[in-house]
Amino acid sequence: MSTATTASVSTHILDTSIGRPAEGVAISLSARTGSDGEWAALGGSATDADGRCKDLPALPEGTTHVRLGFETETYFSHQHKKQAEAQQDAPRVRDSATFFPEVTITFAVNPGEHYHVPLLLNPFGYSVYRGS
Repeated sequence: MSTATTASVSTHILDTSIGRPAEGVAISLSARTGSDGEWAALGGSATDADGRCKDLPALPEGTTHVRLGFETETYFSHQHKKQAEAQQDAPRVRDSATFFPEVTITFAVNPGEHYHVPLLLNPFGYSVYRGS
């Protein structure tokens, strides 16, 4: 039985358009107590070469809801430029490299549980689920 009094959160991102982890995506973490509580920004991090974010801030005691914010526009802008440089026949850079410039996921948590929230991402869609 867990003796932890707070929940914990981790995430990783897979870019399904290239079949690889999404490196360098900025992630912000916020939390609140109760469904009508104020959101408190806790900080953030960025994904590593494996698409994982291993150093998100700890959640405060009493956290009931968590919000993860993923800055996808900057990632896809850089990704598209890298692909264009690597391929002569790559499509021209569009005005907007992604339809979703950011992705925000909000979920409820219980004390003592760990929540791994993977994001499957491509320029025109995304999917998220509670992982293990």
